[in-house]
Amino acid sequence: MISVRDNPSTALHDPDAPGRRGHVAALSRELHRLGHEVTIYTRRADERLPDRVRVAEGLELVHVPAGPARQLRQDEVVPHIGEFARYLNDRWADDVPDVVHAHHWTSGLCAVLSARRTSIPIVQSFHGLAGGDSLDVERLVGRGAAGVVATSGREVDELARLGVRRSRISTVPWGVDTAAFTPTGPATARTSRLRVLVATGLAPHDGVDDLVVALTAVSATELVVAGGPERRFLAGNAEYRRLCALADRHAVADRIAFIGRIPHSEMPAQIRSADVVVCPQRHASFGVVALEAMACGVPVVASAVGGLADSVVHQVTGLLVPPHNPAQLARALRALLGDEVRRQELGAAGHDRVSIRYTWDRVAQDVLRAYERAVGPEVITVQRGPSQVYARLRRVLGRDEPAG
Repeated sequence: MISVRDNPSTALHDPDAPGRRGHVAALSRELHRLGHEVTIYTRRADERLPDRVRVAEGLELVHVPAGPARQLRQDEVVPHIGEFARYLNDRWADDVPDVVHAHHWTSGLCAVLSARRTSIPIVQSFHGLAGGDSLDVERLVGRGAAGVVATSGREVDELARLGVRRSRISTVPWGVDTAAFTPTGPATARTSRLRVLVATGLAPHDGVDDLVVALTAVSATELVVAGGPERRFLAGNAEYRRLCALADRHAVADRIAFIGRIPHSEMPAQIRSADVVVCPQRHASFGVVALEAMACGVPVVASAVGGLADSVVHQVTGLLVPPHNPAQLARALRALLGDEVRRQELGAAGHDRVSIRYTWDRVAQDVLRAYERAVGPEVITVQRGPSQVYARLRRVLGRDEPAG
């Protein structure tokens, strides 16, 4: 595993860790449980971190010295990718892995540069394409990998438009800790009002403003907004202030509670306290919150974008609505909040869907199948045409070849 930017060290001991680092950690743990040796390479971002961490027999984390030992932005990481690749070249000269799984395009670039003189097959997970200035590198990394894992059907289409062969793409969603996210268990205290929950990073594209406007057409309902900075720092967040002003203009501020970022371990209780969980994002690579809600037996109203359109089955586990459409969002909320029996039916179906499709055991098995496809003799790896792929990478990055 290569995870340049997202250090999964703490997440390896925390089954509930969120985000990409949590995904890498959970997948690594599950692959190890299934009997495979897993080594995770991540950039050293703190000089106090040890060179290696042996999590268990056959599961190891390696902190790679590449750039200053502090947190770096993505654009600050890129100049040190060559150094990271040289480290992998040296390590793999004596300890050749059967397959390399790279997470995010920065990790994929390291993998392509490191494996160009070997026959090591690379499997790439973008977890959603970044696009913009990164698109050319994403295209070359995707084309140079022996296999690509997409999280949704929408991402498959995006990869195909980049020129990645569909025959090399496997669709494998993120998983859910179904031991933590269950229908039964503690629930956060609530008022007598119906409750809607949204978990967000408080970014403008998260669509919380659409939900605030929709609330004006949904009576006797409170909205809980989890995420963003910790509650004590919310006042300094520009998006929080914008949403508060919007709520004041629409006279719904008294029905909205911003609770800030909470530990992920507290999310199951928050979800269980809600009648409906809303995922109003205008674009989403993968909708983990929707799956966590479904695992808890809570129905979901979600934008029909990205991975949300795959995970939420319309009229079966929840309702899908057009993104950036407060009127449609309000209509869907009224339909569910006014029908308790329907909420229970959708919630039960959602729980069943997660139990069948989104457990970490199922996800790991699907990833293993992607690995098996990548190491097969019919796959053309980077080694079959390294000079062409690498020369194009050099042109895109505008820098010299790293030694090794």
